[in-house]
Amino acid sequence: MRSPRDFLKPQAVGAPAPLAEIPFKPSRMIHFFDPSNEKMAAKLPDIAKKTDILLGNLEDAVPADRKEAAREGLVKIGKQVDLGDTALWTRINSLDSPWVLDDLLRLVLEIGDRLEVVMVPKVEGAWDIHYVDRLLAQLEAKAKLRRPLLVHAILETAQGVANVEEIAQASPRMQGMSFGPADLAASRRMKTTRVGGGHPGYLVVTDPVKDQPEAPRQTAQQDLWHYSIARMVDACTANGLLPFYGPFGDISDPVGCEAQFRAAFLMGCVGAWSLHPSQIDIAKQVFSPDPAEVRFARRVLEAMPDGRGVLMLDGKMQDDATWKQCKVMVSLAELLAKKDPELAAKYGL
Repeated sequence: MRSPRDFLKPQAVGAPAPLAEIPFKPSRMIHFFDPSNEKMAAKLPDIAKKTDILLGNLEDAVPADRKEAAREGLVKIGKQVDLGDTALWTRINSLDSPWVLDDLLRLVLEIGDRLEVVMVPKVEGAWDIHYVDRLLAQLEAKAKLRRPLLVHAILETAQGVANVEEIAQASPRMQGMSFGPADLAASRRMKTTRVGGGHPGYLVVTDPVKDQPEAPRQTAQQDLWHYSIARMVDACTANGLLPFYGPFGDISDPVGCEAQFRAAFLMGCVGAWSLHPSQIDIAKQVFSPDPAEVRFARRVLEAMPDGRGVLMLDGKMQDDATWKQCKVMVSLAELLAKKDPELAAKYGL
């Protein structure tokens, strides 16, 4: 076990020092794109105006014969495309693949100054993060980067869920985690082919009506993912990381997508993946603070400028704890308002 005194020291001579605190930026949606698709790449400057994070995907959604084209496309995008203040991330290939080493070598050495976060798929334990941590430090030193790259783990295997707390604590590079329901379902041998969302067979049913065994009984669909998302959120928030919901695969079901995103939001996730432009607006709506709550939070801050004392506002007690909650909400609203003029108007900012 590494000494706590060494935890924030660079893992290679000449590498930048790790961050003591993960910065929080607008993170409502991580919008995936295929860097090998030139038509999609041409649209990125416009898409960037609508999104918080753009992620160049190199992993499963890219066929084997397009892996190198995707990598080269992302390098080109990192060097040539202006994304404004939208963060650029990448999802590398899995650590057991033949492509991952070249992914990291090319991306860090050529566009490491543009990338903010490296998303690592199928993380199963702290050992996976330790490998990426040391390799990134070596490449950062070689590229003479001044800012450390951050790491984002995808939680998508049973072993990963079992080790989620250790993964969250594995490195100061850890920026956050995303929940991957499809691969997790396969890992667990779950009997579903859906990518996120519920399942009509996962139900609870009310007791039978006395003396009426044939009478209809009410049912309610349960959430397949509640336990695992809750564990991920706890592991992340306990260690200063940001939890995200992952993909919702049914593009034709915006109602189901919004319900899944909202459940994740209420449980503590800060954002979700968007796989199609139609899901960008859903994520933007769900993961943006409600304007009425922002207006109330601003009133609390105005009434308690230094966060001390206790007062009643609209019949609700406010103290230092609620002041902190309001500060978080207003700070997020201010961040989002800088990027979104429509939200700025709704928030009165």
